[in-house]
Amino acid sequence: MAGAGGAAARSRFAVVGGGIAGVTCAEKLATEFPSEDIFLMTASPVIKAVTNFKQVSKTLEEFDVEEQPSSILEKRYPNIKVIQSGVKQLKSDEHKIFTEDGKEYVYEKLCLCAGAKPKLIFEGNPYVLGIRDTDSAQAFQKNLAQAERIVVVGNGGIALELVYEIQGCEVIWAIKDKAIGNTFFDAGAAEFLIPKLTAENRETPIECKRTKYTVEGSQEKERPTAASDKLGSALGPDWHEGLHLKGTKEFSHKVHIEILCEVKNIHLQQEFIQLQRTSLTFPKEEKNVEPDQVLWPVYVELTNGKIYGCDFIVSATGVVPNVKPFLDGNNFAVGEDGGLKVDEHMHTSVPDVYAAGDICTAAWEPSPVWHQMRLWTQARQMGWYAAKCMAADTLGESIEMDFSFELFAHVTKFFNYKVVVLGKYNAQGLGSEHELMLRCTKGQEYVKVVMQNGRMVGAVLIGETDLEETFENLILNQMDLSAYGEDLLNPDVDIEDYFD
Repeated sequence: MAGAGGAAARSRFAVVGGGIAGVTCAEKLATEFPSEDIFLMTASPVIKAVTNFKQVSKTLEEFDVEEQPSSILEKRYPNIKVIQSGVKQLKSDEHKIFTEDGKEYVYEKLCLCAGAKPKLIFEGNPYVLGIRDTDSAQAFQKNLAQAERIVVVGNGGIALELVYEIQGCEVIWAIKDKAIGNTFFDAGAAEFLIPKLTAENRETPIECKRTKYTVEGSQEKERPTAASDKLGSALGPDWHEGLHLKGTKEFSHKVHIEILCEVKNIHLQQEFIQLQRTSLTFPKEEKNVEPDQVLWPVYVELTNGKIYGCDFIVSATGVVPNVKPFLDGNNFAVGEDGGLKVDEHMHTSVPDVYAAGDICTAAWEPSPVWHQMRLWTQARQMGWYAAKCMAADTLGESIEMDFSFELFAHVTKFFNYKVVVLGKYNAQGLGSEHELMLRCTKGQEYVKVVMQNGRMVGAVLIGETDLEETFENLILNQMDLSAYGEDLLNPDVDIEDYFD
């Protein structure tokens, strides 16, 4: 290894990042080149390992993510050398990496897997906590013990999970859309899940009608509406046109939603007192909101003019690719989302430098039913595939695009329901050229299919539907399904018989 004399250690392959993408990449390289040392550089003493991996179907996979000391990885792969230090600088023209601890390493091929950081609404404020994965959400739950009120900002899967998990504490939830539901759901799915947020075990399965929605929303959604809440919504292409959630009405008494707003400012207690503004109490039903008499450690001012005091603020507003240490002096092409652009072989624009996982932006022409999302599943697939590409390039072989990029497929759990999303499940990028079909049994299952020109291009499956393999095949083989019409989702028609 690099000694005090500063002689650089050399290796054919170096990988930066101890997350899922980096570890998967290093493991794959270690297997492909058992006699080569693979350098894995990570700022953290623990790495994230994939455990209990199951290939559920052609494209769907399930696994757990476990933090392990890096020594476990080195035991399993004797040719992986874990270098526990952050990267200070990359000199790609010299094929050199400089680490924070003053050492330098020379590589032939390098893969950058440094992940992404939570997008914090305000940097450096001790009352703002960033959350970017379910791990940190669980750890966070433990810190809640003392809190009486928190403000959650963000409308992604993490925010949704968090609000569901939080007990014994008031939650003000600020979302920039009209409805909860975010990246994973549309209005219908959000509505299917909402009873779970307020459930006091009063779930009675009610058959929802199967309905077809066209983009114009020509068919009104069937549901009784109280005179006061006009909730009738057509599931158009854009779910947040649909659901108008008036916080306290739809949610348990502990969650209040402020829609169509973002955080304008954060004031510490002293600043707030000097401002001589009024903050609000937690909105209770049927009452006018009153000024708050309690003094809170921190205050959140929203763009809708309201101010709430709280114990702390949770920023669950997505991630920013962690590219900073690598950009200086290197000519990386960067995507609009801030990631390092990679081509279909995971090459960046810099020779011999590859990237995978959250740090990269897929800049190839994607399959019509695949898109990039910064998820663990994609980090694992990209890390594995990047290693294959590095191996192929080293050995002068050609390589086909990996099958996992044919179809977007992700399985997760929300509110204890199994959730599978396939293809363009929210009609991403389809404009008005599509229609939706829906089947739903309250408290049990929710099935939504996105159709385009008689072909299935996406689906959301909530609950134990057992339809994922059938739908995966229908999306992959692009069979014309016009003939089945509504029967495609008829529970009495076993569509698997048609398509096996």
